[in-house]
Amino acid sequence: MKWMAALACVLVTSMCLAQAAQSFRPASTNVWGAQYPRIDDAGRVQVRVKAPEADSVRLNFWSGPKLQMQKQPDGFWTVTTEPLVPGFHYYTLVIDGAEVADPGSQAFFGGSRHASGVEIPEPGTTFYSVQDVPHGQVREVWYHSQVTATWRHALVYLPPGYDSQNERRYPVLYLQHGGGEDETGWIRQGRANFILDNLIAARQAEPMIVVMAYGYALRAGESLPEPAPFGSPQMWQAMQHMTSTFEDDVTQALIPFIDKTFRTLTDRDNRAMAGLSLGGMQTFHITLRHLDLFSHIGGFSGAGGVLGDSAGKFDPKTDYEGAFADAAGFAKKVHVFWIGVGTAEPERFHARIGGLHKNLDAAGIEHIYVESQGTDHEWQTWRRALHDFAPRLFRTRKTRS
Repeated sequence: MKWMAALACVLVTSMCLAQAAQSFRPASTNVWGAQYPRIDDAGRVQVRVKAPEADSVRLNFWSGPKLQMQKQPDGFWTVTTEPLVPGFHYYTLVIDGAEVADPGSQAFFGGSRHASGVEIPEPGTTFYSVQDVPHGQVREVWYHSQVTATWRHALVYLPPGYDSQNERRYPVLYLQHGGGEDETGWIRQGRANFILDNLIAARQAEPMIVVMAYGYALRAGESLPEPAPFGSPQMWQAMQHMTSTFEDDVTQALIPFIDKTFRTLTDRDNRAMAGLSLGGMQTFHITLRHLDLFSHIGGFSGAGGVLGDSAGKFDPKTDYEGAFADAAGFAKKVHVFWIGVGTAEPERFHARIGGLHKNLDAAGIEHIYVESQGTDHEWQTWRRALHDFAPRLFRTRKTRS
């Protein structure tokens, strides 16, 4: 009888293991036909890579676990993570000390290079999913900038019906990526096109053109500055200089090109700018110095305070050339001023953005402050930010609160 009980135990265990294996499925971010990485409903990730001659393989989620993988007799290395929070996660593999991408994953540009990524679905959340609604188009454009003396690249989202409604003109949102990412991020990682498709279909947002430009710029004849430690005065000086160059590129080259190429509404009331992290800092710097061009402003985990001030200090009377000095005048010019941060982001972002929010309140500056619950300095925070920000754009002041 004991052998029967033992056999039953083995069978039950095997069935449980089989059911657990069946609950895993290939991630939506995999290359075509790749079975790994795999995810389950709990948010766990299984990674498998073939490296028969390797002595050590480690899984490195940039904002998550760093795990040693186990070598199997067939030369594959495997590991299963604990549940990850929903959203998009960058990761790499470290094979005998060399950090490489996972061949089973699509490549996403982040951290100033192409890396692997895995998408963990958020249960019950569909606002960034592909749905059965009319879809806009994302087009690639090249424009020549006299500021940089180069051809520069941007992606442009055109709303559903753009090609069929030939007489209609549209407002424009300039939407910037973060540091270490590029103009592809808002589409590939952020799913901005699907967010806009779904909002427009539900009549929750105005049909708009969205321009996503390459956010790094050097003036003609300049070379890249020497790398500087994060947070150092040299780093802030380099960022300030590059942002100043990007400001001129946006205002002198990009906006004129977009207005000439597409059917845009060219007045300031129909032009917005927003960005995440570094793109948020760029947005504040550009828009607040050019309120003749912009009337809607969004900072998604964007650094508050004076550009170049690593302490994040803020004086509404003098900073940004006094754009906030007159609260009533600011409210007349800026129809939406939106700032937000994830509750799980590092303290430096809370200090900057939360501090900006408090200072704006103290100065009587009308603005919108939103916290994304449970999310870090990551794409799930910024997807939620865009989903909240976009419906507020290009509407009357009575309906935007």
